[in-house]
Amino acid sequence: MRTGPRNLITDVTGLLVGNAQDDVIKTGTTVLVGDRPFTCGVSVMGGAPGTRETDLLAPDKTVQQVDALTLSGGSAFGLDASSGVADALRNQGRGFAVGDQNVPIVPGAILFDLLNGGNKSWAENPYKSLGAAALDAANVDFALGSTGAGCGATLASHKGGLGSASVVLPSGHTVGALVAVNALGDASPDGGHFWAAPWEIGDEFGGKGLMTSAPSDWPKTKLSAHNTTIAIVATDADVSQAVCTRIATAAHDGVARALVPSHTPMDGDLVFAVSTNTRPLENEAADALMLGHAAATCLARAIARGVWEATPASGDLLPCFRD
Repeated sequence: MRTGPRNLITDVTGLLVGNAQDDVIKTGTTVLVGDRPFTCGVSVMGGAPGTRETDLLAPDKTVQQVDALTLSGGSAFGLDASSGVADALRNQGRGFAVGDQNVPIVPGAILFDLLNGGNKSWAENPYKSLGAAALDAANVDFALGSTGAGCGATLASHKGGLGSASVVLPSGHTVGALVAVNALGDASPDGGHFWAAPWEIGDEFGGKGLMTSAPSDWPKTKLSAHNTTIAIVATDADVSQAVCTRIATAAHDGVARALVPSHTPMDGDLVFAVSTNTRPLENEAADALMLGHAAATCLARAIARGVWEATPASGDLLPCFRD
């Protein structure tokens, strides 16, 4: 396997990512936006999700494409990030046309980072402004680790973070992943190796290699409701919303490969899958299978990269993996 030129989800041509954060609050927002609307599906496998407009993404619903997606900290407060993005896109003349009105479609998902050591005594919900700022920062290049929606993310033993990765398939199609890692469990069984190590390309998350023996203890967990890993996988393959939904479901295998345990009653694990529909498929059935597999491996790598790239900050309650 080989990565795209950036090893980021923006290797899927037409997609941009922007981050915004507040280091005092220890939280932030990440926005994925396209140069035009893109097809989107979703799969939720965690027991405690927080979402906006995900019902609209079912294949039988009227709207088949969206204008942007938000991943945000802040628990339910963070859902307001999509409002900031929607307002900004409307001012740009973008959105689903209804008569003489444009209604931007901006689904979103949130993670819980309200008990991570940051100052949460805000007088006004900050996430609408963070959403608008993240959209304004959208670019093909963006930072990983303790930034955007990964700013205040944590695992059982270490800080979490924002991760991304990409892969180019033999067919020439590109698949990318973007994830905010804030799990009840851990990305590493021993603090020295990643569960995702079998899928690492090069030294993208440290080249720590495989464990030499199986872990002897039960995995560490937060044993709390302060969790959720939220992700986006993307491709340029020309697929339907139904196929996007299937790719999102398959991509959850990447969550299970990289985080142990995953999909728990106290995680809201969710994956959006998007397509820019710019590269035709020769064999939809066979290629859709490969797209799902690529999305899962890409997401596992992105999770490990997010944890690997985390950096320390004042007031942290947990160390970074590299520490």
